Amino acid sequence: MKKILVIGAYGQVGTELVLALRKKYGDSQVIASGIHKEASVVLDAMDKEAILFIVKKENVGEIYHLAALLSSSGEKDPKRCWELNMGSLRNVLDVGVEHKLKIFWPSSIAAFGPTTPKESTPQHTIIEPTTMYGVTKYAGELLCQYYYKKFSVDVRSIRYPGLISGSDEPSGGTTDYAVAIFHGALKEGKYTCYLSENTYLPMMYMDDAIRATISLMEAPAEKLKTRMSYNLSAISFSPKEIAAEIKKHVPDFKISYAPDHRQAIADSWPSSIDDSEARRDWGWQHEYDLPKMTEVVLKNLKKN
Repeated sequence: MKKILVIGAYGQVGTELVLALRKKYGDSQVIASGIHKEASVVLDAMDKEAILFIVKKENVGEIYHLAALLSSSGEKDPKRCWELNMGSLRNVLDVGVEHKLKIFWPSSIAAFGPTTPKESTPQHTIIEPTTMYGVTKYAGELLCQYYYKKFSVDVRSIRYPGLISGSDEPSGGTTDYAVAIFHGALKEGKYTCYLSENTYLPMMYMDDAIRATISLMEAPAEKLKTRMSYNLSAISFSPKEIAAEIKKHVPDFKISYAPDHRQAIADSWPSSIDDSEARRDWGWQHEYDLPKMTEVVLKNLKKN
């Protein structure tokens, strides 16, 4: 069996994806790489020759390419966001051509924009992102589709909603309030949210996102109807609603609101997603609603 290489394995998604992949396929079959010194394999996604070296040395057959600069961080340094997000994807796709790899690359709801229908955003719709992160995601989707059609690269993608984990710190995304709020509730009994109380965004518990990612990669190629990126959805809620759910477990928890520059980013994104094509094509189903997710995240954070 060929090995799996995870690039950007030490971020919010990568950390839990590596654990899930190793549980499923065995520790020795999954290579976790990143730019951190503590990484088992130190790898810069901007170095194509380094990627090629690992692919050949380790007999890699699949790459999960997760390295990226996220939405809020990308607005602080849009030039770096473009160069990292697009340059690294191009490197991975080019290696995929040379070695006939199966590739996963995540897109995001950030690919949408203010002209996109806000409610039940369909798979095929107006896409006019207003952040550099969103621009790189939409451009990346088109690039993935191009490499599939031009070079037959088996590349697969998901438009992730906001992701919530019970094990990681916030990582610079606009939806990360829904991670930070749990830390605030348990550490200080309070949280100041940078979005307004009624800002609805599509969200998902990390376990569902990891399961969806692996399920898409395992799906028969003939079942996949898009090689851009599948809409993916589970739940949508506002800061006010998640705060109310947390108060059921932490009765003294208090939330306040101080919207900042991230509010404009959130306002440009959908409030709910239609993912019926993912459910139809490869059997996607979510397991976590807001009450179940809240209970599990609080329990895991207390443990950690």
